[in-house]
Amino acid sequence: LNQKAWLEHLRSLTRDEWPAWATISRVTVVPFYDRAGLIYETLGTLSEAISLQILVTIIVVLVMVMHLRSSILISGMLPLAVLLCFIGMRIFGVQANIVALSGIVIAIGTIVDMGIVICENILRHLEMAHPDESKLEVVHRAASEVGGAVLTAVLTTVVSFLPVFTMIGAEGKLFKPLAYTKTFALAASILIALTVLPAAAHMLFCGRISIKKLRTGVNIGLIIAGAIIALTVAWWAGLALVIFGAYQLAEGKIPERFKRYGPLAASVVAIAAVGILLTSYWEPLGPERGMARNLIFVTVLIGGLLAFFTFFQRIYPKLLGWCLDHKLTFLSIPLALMIMGAMIWLGFPKVFEWLPSPVMKSAPAQYMAHTFPGLGKEFMPPLDEGSYLWMPTTMTHASMGEALDILQKQDMAFEAIPEIESAVGKLGRAETPLDPAPISMIETVINYKPEYKVDTNGRRVNFKYDRKQGKFLHDEMGDLIPDSKGRPFRQWREHIRTPDDIWDEIVKAGKIPGTTSAPKLQPIAARIVMLQSGMRAPMGVKVKGPDLDTIEKVGLQIERYLKEVPAVEPAAVVADRIVGKPYLEIVPDRRAIARYGIPIKAFQDVVEIAIGGKKITTTVEGRERFPVRVRYQREQRDSIEAMSRILVPGSGGQQIPISELAEIRYIRGPQVIKSED
Repeated sequence: LNQKAWLEHLRSLTRDEWPAWATISRVTVVPFYDRAGLIYETLGTLSEAISLQILVTIIVVLVMVMHLRSSILISGMLPLAVLLCFIGMRIFGVQANIVALSGIVIAIGTIVDMGIVICENILRHLEMAHPDESKLEVVHRAASEVGGAVLTAVLTTVVSFLPVFTMIGAEGKLFKPLAYTKTFALAASILIALTVLPAAAHMLFCGRISIKKLRTGVNIGLIIAGAIIALTVAWWAGLALVIFGAYQLAEGKIPERFKRYGPLAASVVAIAAVGILLTSYWEPLGPERGMARNLIFVTVLIGGLLAFFTFFQRIYPKLLGWCLDHKLTFLSIPLALMIMGAMIWLGFPKVFEWLPSPVMKSAPAQYMAHTFPGLGKEFMPPLDEGSYLWMPTTMTHASMGEALDILQKQDMAFEAIPEIESAVGKLGRAETPLDPAPISMIETVINYKPEYKVDTNGRRVNFKYDRKQGKFLHDEMGDLIPDSKGRPFRQWREHIRTPDDIWDEIVKAGKIPGTTSAPKLQPIAARIVMLQSGMRAPMGVKVKGPDLDTIEKVGLQIERYLKEVPAVEPAAVVADRIVGKPYLEIVPDRRAIARYGIPIKAFQDVVEIAIGGKKITTTVEGRERFPVRVRYQREQRDSIEAMSRILVPGSGGQQIPISELAEIRYIRGPQVIKSED
């Protein structure tokens, strides 16, 4: 049952001591294209993105609200709404794929908005209420006042997604999960905001523990729980609980002049804790920059944005007054932004197509049209699959041996790149008409290593690192030693920064005389492109014409022109060579065949077996001539006549060479000819 232990045991014995049934397989099955890692890594990345967005939202709420209890209340809505959303996904059978989880990410901002509106209204009513008035009634009145408006706002967003639920086909499969999860998240948030939030606000804002011993016990329990969490789960979470419990325990002994700074200090500590957690998750500058630099970058980035928003809040009354006094001047600004956005999106020619033709042909208009051509549209969002699909072509008359030689050389060149994990190429096709790939077309699946060593969920793994020697430590087997306090191990060279750099290395290594370059493709994206357009490239030009010679000439001219376009990679522009493939045309002599009494089927079977391939086409050229045209390889040409012999029925074993029964022509003709049907 334990294969590794069995192998060690068998190798410690001699062959004579092995059990009779024991064998060691000398064949190893190596999967070279497994998408399980991509699926787990993508879902892990998206889950991490949701966590980062929640942390950023919590920081924004803490800083802008500056009220710790209400900030905790608002932030607590996020995980609750996400958990309720997963319950809805379970009930309605929505799978947790990339697009579905993206709906939760989109809904997070709306979830927080509802909590902020209700909490701020409750706090405002509590401040304005009479001291003798019931706090429960005040909270109820405050929540009821804005409950209708909050519900209407959420329902408006939900209704706007109704057209998405009617989509069918590929569009429905792609966008329906997003609409479902966003709707579930919004429904969960409105449920929490209108039911759980007012009750929790009454407990946090108005609740007081009157019994002194009970308060002391609760605070001591918080300190003990914080110490346990700090030692077992996360030190920062435990430290926050310990500080909170200690502050509540010593609140009566703190002077009044310091007590009023307590809530502010608690908010600052909470902001710092969440900021440190966000930095450890995010690491925007990379792990090699260290925790301090990443923390400074995160602080400056988020602090700068929040400072700008705070500054805007301060100057908003004056800014609003100026806009009301200068309405025409102010409205020209959003109008100009709308026109600029339309030109960027649709392009200058489409936005201003109503202008006269002389104006559109002028130099300024042509300059604007070149500067603002419009944004391209793509149905499927790009995905970093962790692998590339290298699809070059060889010359159309290349033999099987030549194509195999090119394939092997390219595979060796690709695997010599340090960032490449594996490269497996194939040529030809299976016995199916669905993928009519010629021998001249090569498909190589190239898997490259992630930038850092990761686990199955795509999270970086840290290893032991000796700071004095400046190198990673290894065990007896030469493997890295995992260590949560160590450093991640980078698997790319210094000048390799992005997957595009790896593709550039692949293009350089794949240059072999007699083969073309290849467009930048990924396996999944390439299959989708092929199914949608029938071409093996994201963009292409289809040419139709009267005959194959004309089509190929025009295609070569278009190839030459496209290579001169500035935004096009010249090496990736390749026109298909459809003329010049070698064929062997065998024209049977009916009279000679009849003289020996040989059936035409026996003649065709010999031709098929001798050449080693199926009959491709049969062209009818009259009543007596039925030429059979078959694709042949260069190394077969010299031995076809010697090998092809037909047994004469009733002759006692006499064999007739095929050259006496047919005319053999060696031609270079088009790939596509008329078929018998």
